Amino acid sequence: MKENRVKSAVVLKEVVDDSHKFKPLPSPTGPYPYRLGLEAVIADAADTFKDKISFHMLGDTGSPRYSSFQAVVAHILNGQSNREVHAENTPAFLYHLGDIVYNHGEASAYPKQFLEPYERYEAPIFAIAGNHDGDINPESEQPYESLAAFMDVFCDTERRLIAFGNGSVRESMIQPHVYWTLETPTARFIGLYPNTPKHGVIDAEQRAWFIDELKHARNYRDEQAIIVCIHHAPFSADTNHGSSVKMIDFLESAFKEADTRPDIVFSGHVHNYQRFSRTYNDGQTVPFIVAGAGGYVDLHRVATTDDQFVEDIQVKEGTISLTSFCEDRYGFLKVSVERSADGLLIHGEYYILPEAVKDLQSVAPSLFDRFSVVINRDAQTSDVVSEYRA
Repeated sequence: MKENRVKSAVVLKEVVDDSHKFKPLPSPTGPYPYRLGLEAVIADAADTFKDKISFHMLGDTGSPRYSSFQAVVAHILNGQSNREVHAENTPAFLYHLGDIVYNHGEASAYPKQFLEPYERYEAPIFAIAGNHDGDINPESEQPYESLAAFMDVFCDTERRLIAFGNGSVRESMIQPHVYWTLETPTARFIGLYPNTPKHGVIDAEQRAWFIDELKHARNYRDEQAIIVCIHHAPFSADTNHGSSVKMIDFLESAFKEADTRPDIVFSGHVHNYQRFSRTYNDGQTVPFIVAGAGGYVDLHRVATTDDQFVEDIQVKEGTISLTSFCEDRYGFLKVSVERSADGLLIHGEYYILPEAVKDLQSVAPSLFDRFSVVINRDAQTSDVVSEYRA
């Protein structure tokens, strides 16, 4: 890592409380407890992915101002989703970590910022919403409710062409709610929605659901990894957002009440890449990954050790350390979950793009970071066992 950079998560010394921006949630489109089996979207999922599943993951791909890398990231992912070219390495789906569109979640923003760039992505695209996806444009000529367009694109009652898709052939997704669980043969993805405030707000109803989902996931831990996805990064070392104490407290209290920790946590919101190691007093290490450099025009830098506007965060038990970061390149994650002799193995790779791209057709991503997490069935723990940093 670069010298003179912090080695832990930080918080901003001055944080404005904008919890009043919290907006009511739309009604769910599916039944409680809001679970979607992958086989409902990919008919042969149970057989095809019974022992291993691979997927793309990134966040913050939208950008209201011109960003040349928005198209470059999408071009790379579209190409890697081509089943004829990549065969066994083809991702089963893309899991978007939120902020699909900016600056507000208007239907008019989806064609240019999402549908057109990812038109050639051959696999399904799932998503959790980010704060900008839920924001309402006060100057909109046509009033709309928070997350209305997100619901039409990702939480439809059936798969069909999107009414405001501007000719896109991508069909809507059938996620049952804005917070929901994706069930696959080797992993359960519990997706949260922290609403529109900068550091997130989650109400009691969603918290109760989350605790129940963690308890339920524990029953299947031998067969499925537990993956938590939340747009607002709980831990961050950047100088724009910093860590979200609200989301840290939310997660840690829920883990404790459910007596279940996830095997890994993924977030966006901060426009860079960061990998944290969260080690608890019982020895379990849970990686917290930030992957928010998906295309938005501005990237966020990591704090220096002499930055007077941030301070190291203090966790209530155990430790938190920044293991790897990339603050000046766009990129994306390729993750797999597979069965191993000892249990389950989560393997992640983060790829970055060149600083400048002259020819879109010849651009190639470079491996920047690699990590593996072994989930021991007998001990019911997960540990980071290998890692690589460029």
